[in-house]
Amino acid sequence: MSGRKLGRTSSHRKALFANLATELLRHEQITTTLPKAKDLRGVVDKLITKACRGLGTDGELAARRQILRTVNDETVVKKLFDELAPKFQKRPGGYTRVLKAGFRKGDAAAMAVIELTEKSTETTTDAKPAKKAKAKKETAPKVEAKAEKKDAPKKSSTKAKTAKKETKTEK
Repeated sequence: MSGRKLGRTSSHRKALFANLATELLRHEQITTTLPKAKDLRGVVDKLITKACRGLGTDGELAARRQILRTVNDETVVKKLFDELAPKFQKRPGGYTRVLKAGFRKGDAAAMAVIELTEKSTETTTDAKPAKKAKAKKETAPKVEAKAEKKDAPKKSSTKAKTAKKETKTEK
């Protein structure tokens, strides 16, 4: 494998990029470090190009088998040939996009979001808005409780302290 070493052996890098490519094709968008994302572009672009060239020809089975050497999940390969490759059929490369996403909190590593340029209509991110809706419902009672506390009469802290001192002196 050419490119950055990323502090790994060649077999470790190969496995890393195979796993990252599988997850990118499965989810169509992942977050990773910037150097990994930049190197992953080449791996995924080659896989998609191979799928586009083999699509609908006699070489489709051979292309599937070559992609299965890298992507070890048959459902992802099926998605690549059935959904993704037809979208990218007429596009001459540039299947991925890398967006900088700030820095990681723990070690300040540069993070990036790598995504496919043309996403499918059915993505796994549809579940996220449902979670946000639940969160809004949960926060509404808290806001009402805060409003009730604000409406209730407050004792000043100095009056409370003097009242405690008076009760102690009376005993």
